[in-house]
Amino acid sequence: MQYPVLKHISWLFISAVMLILLTAFGSQLVSATQDDALTDSNVVTEETNLNFVATTNLDADALGIFELNNQDYIWDLPAGFPPPKVFDYNPMTEAKVELGRYLFYDTRLSGNGTMSCSGCHIQAFAFADGRSVPVGSTGEIHSRNSMHLANAVYNGTQTWSNPTLVTLEKQILVPMFGEFPVELGMAGLEDDILDRFASDPFYADFFAHAYPDDETPVGIDNIVNSLASFVRSMISGNSTYDQFVYGGDREAMSASARLGMNLFLSERLECHHCHGSFNFTQSLNHANLAFAERPFHNTGLYNIDGEGGYPHPNTGLFEHTGEPSDMGKFRAPSLRNVALTAPYLHDGSARTLEEVISFYENAGRVIEDGEHAGDGSLNRHKDGFVQGFSLNDEERQGLLDFLHALTDESFVTDERYSNPFAPQD
Repeated sequence: MQYPVLKHISWLFISAVMLILLTAFGSQLVSATQDDALTDSNVVTEETNLNFVATTNLDADALGIFELNNQDYIWDLPAGFPPPKVFDYNPMTEAKVELGRYLFYDTRLSGNGTMSCSGCHIQAFAFADGRSVPVGSTGEIHSRNSMHLANAVYNGTQTWSNPTLVTLEKQILVPMFGEFPVELGMAGLEDDILDRFASDPFYADFFAHAYPDDETPVGIDNIVNSLASFVRSMISGNSTYDQFVYGGDREAMSASARLGMNLFLSERLECHHCHGSFNFTQSLNHANLAFAERPFHNTGLYNIDGEGGYPHPNTGLFEHTGEPSDMGKFRAPSLRNVALTAPYLHDGSARTLEEVISFYENAGRVIEDGEHAGDGSLNRHKDGFVQGFSLNDEERQGLLDFLHALTDESFVTDERYSNPFAPQD
C-alpha cells in the first residue's frame, strides 16, 4: 500500500464519521419505505465499509468468475427491441458486465469509502433513488434528480441536458471525478482507489480475467468500461404493456390501461411526440439508426422572469450552448418503470404521477409567489406540443393505469442486476 498504517487508521476514522453524518442527514430526505430500499441496495454496512481498507474475502474461483465468457456477449433482447449500439473501444463481454456489477455496488469506489453507484441508483426504484435530488458521498446535495438506468444503452444522450455526454463511458466519468457537485469524490485519490482493488485478491483475479490482454488490468479505464458494460446490460422490456403489445396477451392490460394507452398515443394529448418509440422517449441511439436522435424540450415548468427564465443552475441545454432559445430545455426521460421512479421532472419537484399529469393538463406550471414565481404555461421557449388538454375522471385514471402498465417487475428483482454483496437467502 502507498500510505503508512497510521494514515490508514486516520482515513478509516474520517470515513466512519462521514458515514454517520451521511446516514443521519439522509434519513431526513427519504421516507421509511425508501430507507428500507436504500439499506438493501447499497453496500454501506459495518462489514463492507471495512472492505475499503481490507478485502472482500470472496473467492473468484468459488464464485465461478473464471467461467465467465471474456470474448463475446449474447444479448437476450425483448420482442420489439432493436440491437443496442456497442462501441469498438469497449466490446461487451460477460466477464466485464459481472465485474461492473461488483464495482457498481462497492463503496470503495468512492473517495471516502462510504458510497457506491447504487447510492443514487437503486434497483427497487428501477435504478433511480426515490429522492427529489441525490446526496453525494461528502453530503453535498445535488441540483438534479437521479435518472433511472433502465435501457440506458438506448439513450441518445446520457444526462438531463448535456448534449456532449453521448456514451455511458463519458457520463460515468462525471460521478466519479466531478467536483461541482461531488458525487463519488474520486478526484485526486485515483492511486489510493486503484490500490484498494489491486490489493484485493478477488478483484485482482477478476480484472485479470475480464481484461486478459492488459499488463495492468486494474485501472481507471477498465473500471469505467466495466461499469458501462454493466449499465448497458440493464434491459427492461417485460411490463404488462410489453406482454400486451409484443407478447400477444390481450388480457395483460386492463380496459382502463388500454384507454390510457390510446389517449397517450393520441394527438389530443401529444404525449408520444416526446415519449414515443419502444423506449418511450425520442432520445435514441441503437445499431439500426444511422444517426442518434438527441432532442431536448422546454415543458413550461418555470418562467421566473416572464422571459422564459429557469432557476440557476438548472437552466437546461442553455447551460451548455448559451443560446437563449435553449433555456429550460431538458431531455425527455424514458417512461419505462415510471411508476417506480418518483419524484419526477429534472429537479424532482413533482412528487406523484398525478401531479405530472395535472402539470401537462395545464400546459405548464404556475408558481404564485416566491423566488420562482411565474406562469410556465406562458414560457416563450416552451415546446409547441405542450398545449394542455382536459381529462374526465375516467380518462385520468386510464392514463395513470397505462403509466403503471409500463412497470417491469422482473427488472427490479432480476438477480443479474442485484447487489452481489447482499446476504443470500
